[in-house]
Amino acid sequence: MFKLSEIKELIKLVDETSVHELEIENEGTRLLIRKPGKSEIVTVQAPVATPAYAVAPQAVIPNPQVQSDVGLAGEPREYASNLHKIVSPMVGTFYSSSSPDTAPYVSIGSKVGEKTTVCIIEAMKLMNELEAEVKGEIVEILAENGQLVEYGQPLFLVKPE
Repeated sequence: MFKLSEIKELIKLVDETSVHELEIENEGTRLLIRKPGKSEIVTVQAPVATPAYAVAPQAVIPNPQVQSDVGLAGEPREYASNLHKIVSPMVGTFYSSSSPDTAPYVSIGSKVGEKTTVCIIEAMKLMNELEAEVKGEIVEILAENGQLVEYGQPLFLVKPE
């Protein structure tokens, strides 16, 4: 049997901590203390990517000579075989520049080298610079600023030199 002073002390202890429920069994007596209003059902949803800075809208002008990633029926399209695809190495948010008030790292027609930074992929609040890894000219930018990108998703098409 629990003493009233022990029960009051346990209630005070539960109230002052992050414990939401306490259950104790002693000599056949069971005591259950629960904080009111703390029982809840938690629904887990996929995290929504939020940009680290406000995204200025940018127009993406498609190049008619190079096809986009997805066709009309939702099927993947093939790119011109002479073009190199720079793909996302991770799931994250695509940023074309280091901040909203700076120019994009590259644009269509930009010449790039193997170590040229072409964009930033933000994943879990970490900014990861992505390098071209090929020498050539940017022919198409396949992602929009602030867009959520998937692992392996093509971001740029480069005409190698």
